Amino acid sequence: MKTKRLAALLAGGLFSVAALAGCGSDSGGGEVAGSWDEILKAADKEGEVVIYGTVAPDNLERLKKAFEKKYPEIKLTYVRGTDADLLPKVEIENQTGRGTADVHMTTDAGWIDRSLDADYSAKIVGPSFDNADYDRENSVIDDQWFLTSATVFGMAWNTAKLPDGLKTPEDLLASNLKGGKIGVTNPAGIPTYVDMYRKINVDFGENFVDRLASSKPRVYDSAVAIGQAIASGEIWASPTIGTTILTEKANGAPVEFIVPEKPFGVPWYSHVLSSSPHPNAAQVLADFLVTPEGQAAISHDFIPCLPNVDGTGVAGSDLLAQDVPLGDPDELSSDSVASYQKEWEKLFLG
Repeated sequence: MKTKRLAALLAGGLFSVAALAGCGSDSGGGEVAGSWDEILKAADKEGEVVIYGTVAPDNLERLKKAFEKKYPEIKLTYVRGTDADLLPKVEIENQTGRGTADVHMTTDAGWIDRSLDADYSAKIVGPSFDNADYDRENSVIDDQWFLTSATVFGMAWNTAKLPDGLKTPEDLLASNLKGGKIGVTNPAGIPTYVDMYRKINVDFGENFVDRLASSKPRVYDSAVAIGQAIASGEIWASPTIGTTILTEKANGAPVEFIVPEKPFGVPWYSHVLSSSPHPNAAQVLADFLVTPEGQAAISHDFIPCLPNVDGTGVAGSDLLAQDVPLGDPDELSSDSVASYQKEWEKLFLG
């Protein structure tokens, strides 16, 4: 492991990527102004900032509105995609020095670990990282990667379809839920989902994933899509849904969500890119992400990094993002993920 922090963790408007392709600047790696006040002034002059992230689109939109309210001179553009979409783009921008993104969020522990040996990240300098509630010692890796949010995956169901609800993962294997009434996420190219399936195969009961596959569930590309499908009644339930389903519930959808006894969780970490074309605005956005206002936006219906942020967390729990460990990068190499994907496809799509 590259850092003591990482070792400790392991122990325990919407634009498309294509729309921004070719819009990069050669100005990546520009200088950051001296004091924080000077950085703020320089950020206003830069006038824009771009973030790549895999978090829910609604949260990125909340972030845009909250950030632009506090910093009206800086326009925030966000690109939402999967790690399979965004990581190659980050790598190309770094290699060519033609940056489009300024800040990047990911849950890919293996990529984070590998990036520590490369020049992907700039040192973060914002004052909010030193606030006691943020707990810098347990939230920042090598002064580059900073904990931003987290989610836990649990069970959700449509209350109109299953009025008696679910109590344990085993309930999802009932005969009345076979034949496309359960939804699962395809782990293709997403190490986080590979990690999830490996863990729930043990934690949810012996060979749970194999038995789940025999129920012939519907396969979706993301947990967000599963949440929408449960809300509409297209499917009845899922064992692999994140806390984003709480947004559907808040909007009046007939859904319920519970965290099982042994839930799987994943944190998002962010970094300021060394290829950033707006290095001062990037630092301002990074700092904003770990303020109460930033957390209320990016962690809405997710697990926050700060305590007592309205609209975040899971009811009845004081869980913070610092309590959710990164996956083990040694188990999430490209070869390991590709090998598991083949096994998964045989089970669920064969």
